[in-house]
Amino acid sequence: MSESIDVSVDVVIPVYNAPELTRRCIDSVVTHLGRSIGIIFIQDDASNTETREMLDSLSYPQLHIYHAPENQGYGKSVNDAIARSRAELVLVLNSDTEVRENFLPLLCKAFAADQKLVVINPVFDNFFRYAVDRYQRQPGGYIKTYRFKGYAFLIRRDLFLALGGFDMQFGRGYYEDTDLGRRLVRQGWRMGVHPDTCIYHKGGASFGRGWSYFLLMKRNRALYFSRYPEAQHNILVVSGQYTLAELPVQLSNALECMLQKGGGVNWLTPVPLPQLSCYPMRNSQASFRMIVKQLMRGWRRRDKRITTVWILPGVPAGLRFLLKLLVRMRHLELREWPEDQPEFAQPLPDPQRKIPAGPALKQDATGKQNSE
Repeated sequence: MSESIDVSVDVVIPVYNAPELTRRCIDSVVTHLGRSIGIIFIQDDASNTETREMLDSLSYPQLHIYHAPENQGYGKSVNDAIARSRAELVLVLNSDTEVRENFLPLLCKAFAADQKLVVINPVFDNFFRYAVDRYQRQPGGYIKTYRFKGYAFLIRRDLFLALGGFDMQFGRGYYEDTDLGRRLVRQGWRMGVHPDTCIYHKGGASFGRGWSYFLLMKRNRALYFSRYPEAQHNILVVSGQYTLAELPVQLSNALECMLQKGGGVNWLTPVPLPQLSCYPMRNSQASFRMIVKQLMRGWRRRDKRITTVWILPGVPAGLRFLLKLLVRMRHLELREWPEDQPEFAQPLPDPQRKIPAGPALKQDATGKQNSE
């Protein structure tokens, strides 16, 4: 893969303990991305002595290391480091990631092909639920997503600063990336993942998976859904063998709108759909077992529960009866399109009407402002 790119790229790595994994991350960045990047900003978030000493022992000339006097959390660490950069694009990596290849040319190519694309992830092993070729590709080869994940991402620096970066109310971490994604979508920007790239991600290196992790997740999840209650809505669509292209425009727009708001779409069909519009969309083969599984999910997590069921033409009578019975038992909303209504003429609300407008963009440190 060519290492030539036409834009300036800096790297930001927020660090909190985990010295061995952090060292692997930094070494892999220098080895695979060294010729394509400018500065590597290491933001040490008041790590232990072992981590500090390891960082100070590194002699790579591209490294700029900053030791915070007290722990600030992931979001503040990333915000501070990106503010020091002057590059057009910034690659932010969790310290428990490991670069395996120079994926920057592919990610930069996607940015060049789509001026509305603002952030893109390289993918890790088993990232996709389904075969990659089932997802629609966008200009530049990326797959559209509505769920921003902060483990590793390339972002337009000026826009990140204009939006104010990560929100400090999320504290030490978790859901600040999801929150930023919602703000980006509300402003009309696009987010993506690139299936032709690869990065290793261990996960949980800084915080672990203990009680403090679960308390932090619970707190930040509640904060996120208090801001975006529509993101707790999940539609179960059950139909005959229709594809995305065969749905009426109004109905497909309504599904897309649900995904834009952060909700979920689970579509059950007689055989798997040949193509899915974006990464969050799910599709499985319709059966009694799958319907029960979908409608009984989310006992512990309200945001995982199905809230609305759509029954489209082509559903066998037995499955249709089961669906209606479970909908009544679960007190769910039901929309049904009769068998003699193949044109799906049942009116739907305007999908764009309920998307709230995002706040006005802020200016970055240079006074530059996004006008798109």
